[in-house]
Amino acid sequence: MFFYLSKKIAIPNNVKLKCVSWNKDQGFIACGGEDGLLKVLKLETQTDDAKLRGLAAPSNLSMNQTLEGHSGESLYFMECFQLLCESSWYEEMINNRNKSVVRSMSWNADGQKICIVYEDGAVIVGSVDGNRIWGKDLKGIQLCHVAWSADSKILLFGMANGEIHIYDNQGNFIMKMKLNCLVNVTGAISIAGIHWYHGTEGYVEPDCPCLAICFDNGRCQIMRHENDQNPVLIDTGMYVVSIQWNHIGSVLAVAGSQKVVTQDKDVNTVQFYTPFGEHLGTLKVPGKQMSALSWEGGGLKIALAVDSFIYFANIRPDYKWGYCSNTVVYAYTRPDRPEYCVIFWDTKNNEKYVKYVKSLLSITTCGDFCILATKADENHPQEENEMGTFGATFVLVLCNSIGTPLDPKYIDIVPLFVAMTKTHVIAASKEAFYTWQYRVAKKLTALEINQITRSRKEGRERIYHIDDTPSGSVDGVLDYSKAIQGTRDPICAITASDKTLIVGRESGAIQRYSLPNVGLIQKYSLNCRAYQLSLNCNSSRLAIIDISGALTFFDLDARVTDSTGQQVTGELLKLERKDVWDMKWAKDNPDLFAMMEKTRMYVFRNLDPEEPIQTSGYICNFEDLEIKSVLLDEILKNPEHPNKDYIINFEIRSLRDSRALIEKVGIEDASQFIEDNPHPRLWRLLAEAALQKLDLHTAEQAFVHCKDYQGIKFVKRLGNLQSEPMRQAEVAAYFGRFEEAERMYLDMDRRDLAIGLRLKLGDWFRVLQLLKTGSGDADDSLLEQAHNAIGDYFADRQKWLNAVQYYVQGRNQERLAECYYMLEDYEGLENLASSLPENHKLLPEIAQMFVRVGMCEQAVTAFLKCNQPKAAVDTCVHLNQWNKAVELAKNHSMKEIGSLLARYASHLLEKNKTLDAIELYRKANYFYDAAKLMFKIADEEAKKRTKPLRVKKLYVLSALLIEQYHEQMKNAQRGKVKGKSSEATSALAGLLEEEVLSTTSRFTDNAWRGAEAYHFFILAQRQLYQGYVDTALKTALHLRDYEDIIPAVEIYSLLAICACASRAFGTCSKAFIKLESLETLSSEQKQQYEDLALEIFTKHTPKDNRKSELDSLLEGGEGKLPTCVATGSPITEYQFWMCSVCKHCVLAQEIGNYNFCPLCHSSVA
Repeated sequence: MFFYLSKKIAIPNNVKLKCVSWNKDQGFIACGGEDGLLKVLKLETQTDDAKLRGLAAPSNLSMNQTLEGHSGESLYFMECFQLLCESSWYEEMINNRNKSVVRSMSWNADGQKICIVYEDGAVIVGSVDGNRIWGKDLKGIQLCHVAWSADSKILLFGMANGEIHIYDNQGNFIMKMKLNCLVNVTGAISIAGIHWYHGTEGYVEPDCPCLAICFDNGRCQIMRHENDQNPVLIDTGMYVVSIQWNHIGSVLAVAGSQKVVTQDKDVNTVQFYTPFGEHLGTLKVPGKQMSALSWEGGGLKIALAVDSFIYFANIRPDYKWGYCSNTVVYAYTRPDRPEYCVIFWDTKNNEKYVKYVKSLLSITTCGDFCILATKADENHPQEENEMGTFGATFVLVLCNSIGTPLDPKYIDIVPLFVAMTKTHVIAASKEAFYTWQYRVAKKLTALEINQITRSRKEGRERIYHIDDTPSGSVDGVLDYSKAIQGTRDPICAITASDKTLIVGRESGAIQRYSLPNVGLIQKYSLNCRAYQLSLNCNSSRLAIIDISGALTFFDLDARVTDSTGQQVTGELLKLERKDVWDMKWAKDNPDLFAMMEKTRMYVFRNLDPEEPIQTSGYICNFEDLEIKSVLLDEILKNPEHPNKDYIINFEIRSLRDSRALIEKVGIEDASQFIEDNPHPRLWRLLAEAALQKLDLHTAEQAFVHCKDYQGIKFVKRLGNLQSEPMRQAEVAAYFGRFEEAERMYLDMDRRDLAIGLRLKLGDWFRVLQLLKTGSGDADDSLLEQAHNAIGDYFADRQKWLNAVQYYVQGRNQERLAECYYMLEDYEGLENLASSLPENHKLLPEIAQMFVRVGMCEQAVTAFLKCNQPKAAVDTCVHLNQWNKAVELAKNHSMKEIGSLLARYASHLLEKNKTLDAIELYRKANYFYDAAKLMFKIADEEAKKRTKPLRVKKLYVLSALLIEQYHEQMKNAQRGKVKGKSSEATSALAGLLEEEVLSTTSRFTDNAWRGAEAYHFFILAQRQLYQGYVDTALKTALHLRDYEDIIPAVEIYSLLAICACASRAFGTCSKAFIKLESLETLSSEQKQQYEDLALEIFTKHTPKDNRKSELDSLLEGGEGKLPTCVATGSPITEYQFWMCSVCKHCVLAQEIGNYNFCPLCHSSVA
């Protein structure tokens, strides 16, 4: 992290400033000073140049307003001060208390409440609209600071005596805060600042310290929460006046003054710390006395109130970012997630890939890959690594340019510094460094993968202590005990190239190792502590940026004589630059590099600078005389939507000059200039310019210089063309001006070449247009190819409807079937299947498509068409179409269908899925088996005494299945004797066969008995309840024939009730006699019946009044009359209605009231 002073604003009349506050959203700066001064300023960037964004843009005061009428010794300004202007504040919220002054105020996290504290202990909490919420006087306490917690539940009050008290948000005292930083401190102290970061932009890691408390003596503690027993302790060694967190809580700025031994007066300084107390750097500020500081909303600037001036310092943050294969990788925190959000932004295609990483430490990139260094997840089950060590605490994750993790390595040293080459990853803690020779599987066979796993133990990972002297032989081992040993001179920076590793130490020593076999080659000594190291492309020079931002260069191989006359290797070069925060060597020239100095980019060639460029971008890449820079400050303002405008390409002077020479002077002079300043990029520029002018000789020479074999071949091919327009067309195509090339071909009447060009480009739409517009017969196969390619284009984008049109024209039946399936156009698929010839290879595939959507008939047709009856039967079985399956099996003489059916049915019965088994048999036309199971269910339900209506329905279903069985037998017999005899004969034969099959069955003859029994049982009760007592008695009398189905006790109980109600006491008496004689009843129940009979028949004589009417019913016998199932009465007339399904009768006058048969519920025809 680097910082430097950038601007200074003077306050009129030399009024000394006391405080300054920078609004985070609108960018207003308010400063308060002596004599009631209150000024509001605004810095705005005014530029139209897209490249001049961020800190590089010039900033001017767009607002400078003094607010009058403020008096008092000092003023503490609110962040949301514009509310003063926007809201009508009530009198109670305005400071007109003459007896005391406001000492501090603080807004809560969402800006809805403000707490104002007065010196005499008065506290007011108000809402954003100016209403007082509550007020309190804390007696005998002098207040000077206040802060809200992130959840607005806690208030911290800082006292004048240095104590901090914790209160809840209603002003109730909870406890005193323990101040660990003041242990062993004597004398009077006061609080310099309390700042509680509210997590509005997320935290740098879970459970991160966020409450900073600092005292004027320089002692500071950073706590995770108000009761943190183990806070981070810092002794800044300065007199502190103000502290503040930046906008994301990652940097704490501490402002004050420091005593310097060499000077009499104190020096104003700002110290910067991480939330974990690590010192990031020191900014020295001129002036007598600093009084306050405030961060800008984006954390890129800081405002400092010194005497009667406001100084502005620019901050260059250490973003976690990198650049690999056209992809910018950057990380940021979000308030809604504890992890870092890492974005892989492909700048070429403008696509981004998001990855969430816990406790990210750094991002390092090289080539096409990047390394994410993170803390290991404590909950993550770790494998035992090669050396058998468990509990590795850090992970290096190798990722590709879209964020896919390729290989994680668990290590036991803190990866404070990470460097990466094309073959190695080097991670260093302060005492040791770890090397890992990574491999990336591009196209590995199984054999090679096995070899890699075998060779993992052969030393691709090693660890070295910084004080060791490795020889370069295979002596490095993965021994983490080395990392624990301390050192007096810790590591402070590392860098590596393919053959060299450089390690910088805090004393200024530089150690050079060889790669891949790590051997210590040389030690050098510098006069500065390196912060960032960088090697040029041939590892001959080292660039060093130290902690103060000074850039120096060291020649690693130069041999010089030192002051003692001895020959030494390595020389510090004369160039030195100040305020440098980024630099990058060119990848293809060891003498070229670019560096960022404040808001300017300089390009150096042989240590000579070119004129600077105004920018504040971070350098991604320097190659081919072009610098690619990324405006990370702008991207991170809205990190989820990076804009291509934030990637800027700069051309260096030699490239600009060569281009200007070619355009303005001519190719010959430019060629001479490029010979004097050779570079492959410049030769390529010349080759392209010569091609444009068809100067083939110069173009060929230039291509030879830049070793472009394809370019040379192209020039040769051009030389063989005789026609000038043809050459021009080829050159236009070479430079990607395809429209122009096509137009030239068509003007030459060479439609074939135009089509060929579009074919190479894969522009099938244009190919189709050219084929259609041309005169003469179009090539049919090419036309078909074009239609299919366009169909593929639409299919890839899932525009199936458009694809169908082109596949039809291209006669591509396979892709057409796929499109119909995706569109769910099964009719189209069916038509396609019917149009295909028999045994076509596509038919099984189409059949499978029908199977997947449950369309059995169409699938069967397709399978039969391609002569796969077995697959057709399997489909029917799979889709539960057993009748079709049985039919197909019979037609194709397949024996196994019956056994398969029986096996499946028994499987269902085992699982107690009887109804499923019945349905299975029914679908397979095995009606007899289905009926048997259905009767079984009906009998079970009857025994359970379930609702009679449900039992009746089950018996009706059973009987209907038997009827279907009868019909099946008749039809089968009819088929056998067809043409030999009459229909009656065949029906009789069918019945005889059926008789033979079912002699043992009780229910083929009397299929409807169960249904009749429960029908009359329900009917009798319904009639009784409706008051038709005589009819109910007639119906109940029929139940005597069904004692085998309905329990006798229920039959005769119902008969007795109906007879009693009908006053047929004779019948009632017979019913009672039957009840008393039932063996199933207990003696108690029989006694109850006897008592009831006695009670009835003492009052009434047991005789029937209407005996004649009941005679026929009571008698029964062979000449029994048919019964009406609607009324339960016997049918004595000749005309009646008979059901075509169950063959039961209804009185002719009654059937008019029914749409369905009262017994079997089939419709009345």
